Amino acid sequence: MDGDVVIAGFFPLYTLGRDHSVSDTSKQEENTQFVFKNYQFVLALAFAVEEINKNPNLLHNITLGFDIYNVDFKAWSTLKNPFVWLSGQYKIPNYTCMREINSVAVLTGISAITSAQIGTLLEIYRFPQITFGPLDPVLSEQSKFPSLYQIAPKDTSLAIAMVSLMLHFSWNWVGLLISLDESGLWIIPELREEMAKNRVCVAFEHVVSSNLLAQALNFMIIHSQITRSSANVFIIYGDHEYLLNLTLYFGQFLMTGKVWLMTSQSDLTISRRSFILGSFHVPLMFSHHHSDISWFKNYVREVNPSKYPEDFYLARLWVLSFNCSHSESDCVTWENCPQDASLEWLPGHIFDMAMSEESYNIYNAVYAVAHALHKMLLHQTEMPLMGNGKGMVLSPVQLHPFLKKIQFHNPAGDKVILNEKEKLDTDYDIVNNWNFPEGLEFKVKVGLFSPYAPHGHQLSISEDMIEWTIGTTEIPHSVCSESCGSGFRKSSQEEKAACCFDCIPCPENEISNGTDMEQCVKCPDHLYANSERNQCVHRAESFLAHGEPLGLVLACMALCLSTLTALILGVFVKYQDTPIVKANNRALSYILLISLIFCFFCSLLFIGRPNMVTCILQQIAFAVVFTVAVSTVLAKTVTVVLAFKATSPGRMMKWLLVSGAPKFIIPICTLIQVSLCGLWLGTSPPFIDTDAYSEHGNVIILCNKGSFTAFYCVLGYLGTLAMASFTVAFLARNLPDTFNEAKFLTFSMLVFCSVWITFLPVYHSAKGKVMVAVEVFCILVWWLQLLPLQLGKVGTVGCGLRNFFYL
Repeated sequence: MDGDVVIAGFFPLYTLGRDHSVSDTSKQEENTQFVFKNYQFVLALAFAVEEINKNPNLLHNITLGFDIYNVDFKAWSTLKNPFVWLSGQYKIPNYTCMREINSVAVLTGISAITSAQIGTLLEIYRFPQITFGPLDPVLSEQSKFPSLYQIAPKDTSLAIAMVSLMLHFSWNWVGLLISLDESGLWIIPELREEMAKNRVCVAFEHVVSSNLLAQALNFMIIHSQITRSSANVFIIYGDHEYLLNLTLYFGQFLMTGKVWLMTSQSDLTISRRSFILGSFHVPLMFSHHHSDISWFKNYVREVNPSKYPEDFYLARLWVLSFNCSHSESDCVTWENCPQDASLEWLPGHIFDMAMSEESYNIYNAVYAVAHALHKMLLHQTEMPLMGNGKGMVLSPVQLHPFLKKIQFHNPAGDKVILNEKEKLDTDYDIVNNWNFPEGLEFKVKVGLFSPYAPHGHQLSISEDMIEWTIGTTEIPHSVCSESCGSGFRKSSQEEKAACCFDCIPCPENEISNGTDMEQCVKCPDHLYANSERNQCVHRAESFLAHGEPLGLVLACMALCLSTLTALILGVFVKYQDTPIVKANNRALSYILLISLIFCFFCSLLFIGRPNMVTCILQQIAFAVVFTVAVSTVLAKTVTVVLAFKATSPGRMMKWLLVSGAPKFIIPICTLIQVSLCGLWLGTSPPFIDTDAYSEHGNVIILCNKGSFTAFYCVLGYLGTLAMASFTVAFLARNLPDTFNEAKFLTFSMLVFCSVWITFLPVYHSAKGKVMVAVEVFCILVWWLQLLPLQLGKVGTVGCGLRNFFYL
């Protein structure tokens, strides 16, 4: 299209080889180099130019035109058409035999590599160059490309957007396929950092080389790894030129259920013949969000070869798509075409009616040039003229200062900024391809990512609108290890990624009530873990109660033994004046029997729900009464020994016996024990405690000894008294048979000491209520073996009971 000022566009209209999207094999031969999907670039440029030319507020008395050239991806031919545009068909540098060039700007894309190659040539002439492909860090280097501008928004939030989508669908095992260029190498650290932050792991990573020979080998390796890998989600990112080969290669294989996360630039035209069997991949594309230019569709509907007769590309599209005939001169016979034929009739993978991201960038780029020209015309009263008077042509070099500062709102209301430092992050539309039999395709927006939304609300997506694979609505699964459910924790696998782990059951009394828990949580003491190890439940309180069998048996034993002891005491009192009672030291016998009764009653303090009073009395009453009983036995034994050793006149022992010295043993020994108990109570007295570990599901209420040092000092003192009694009784074992109480004392104290020695290991090996029961049982046994000493003094029946008890 001619104009006073022309914008040149270099678009990839002829690409790699044959387009298989046309099913008619006879027409495929005629369609060997055309990819009609990119024809929308031409229409976006033409649409913007026509819209600007009709706008009375832009470029007064100046019309815009455009020249369109194909750009090839092949390195050796990339600069062919730029040379033709600059120098004519003879391609002589700095010379042209064509009309004077009135171009003021050049549009290039999609590939950053081709834009860089063309930019190197254009920089010689300082031609303003605007790229409509994705923002590339290499092209941003002002030292290399001072005349190049990128119209696309920033991509700084792309990695966050992709990882947010992975987290939404619980994908943590992802493959990376990145092109070996600056744009690809830039995204890798961004992706790795964001994935590591959110515990998403890289299943494998392949960098696609630009070397064709290396590509062929790489593709086979990648295909093998994708097939073997448990990952079902893959990120494709990089330059259009590299990824085109990759996508064409994978288009030959049916890999159902694989999800490809890519940018809109990576969605390349490939064979759709496999759609009858099901989609070979599930594409989820991230494209920069932009306002809908609805009137562009109306413009495209009206496009036909009659409206643009010079457009041979459009004519070829019409011939191949609508079954038009043509003569030998290759002129289209329009009478044989459908009268109402429209590009809207074409399938989506051949031509898409909705304005693509690249087309929108072209649209904005044309408006950017027009606004810059308009500002330049307003600020300059005299313009340098170039040409022979056929029209005023502005110098391209003069446009740079205005392009650098240009900011405006396009007709759709979006703000356009060329200065990269002032660009803002943009929202991302998430687009899914709906594929149908016979190769139809529709792009459907299924979600949106906004970096400015609050954290946790940046991603919004409609899962029901996503077509995963034909015939299924199940979301693909892509994890290295299945999630650990409640009751389990993760255990990392050696030399593998963090996403690969084993699930280990929680230890006893620990729970995990979520998925993929790193550690199990220990239940508080008053709670315990249920059998599934996913919840802490309240423990039932437990103690040695009177109503339970063990407590009932021990209580009955204590009452029976105390009753029996009371009966013996009654017999002694009734027959206190008899010789046998007098001969057995009546006073000491009373003290021993009374202390035995209290000892049996002491065991009842250990049964029932503990409280502060019983906890203190358990140990103190037990220790004092125990001391009285043992010291009484010691006093009786000493008395017997003194009685038989004091037969010789003038003996010291006779004086001790007559003076009643053995009776002082009881108060002295008891006073020492009372002092120890007072020290115990003053430093660290017993208190109520709980035991949450001895019985599963129960918390045992018991008495804590307080100071175990004091407890063992008290026990040690009692043991010392018992050993002293045993030693004295042992010395009196050979007394005459007519007075045989010493023999019974020896045997009783031997049993007493044996029980004492056995008590300590048994007591410490027991837990919970059993420990309390062991203590009660030992108390009863300690005193039970002293009871026969008194039974032998109450007649023949008593002697029989005594012998029974000893047996």
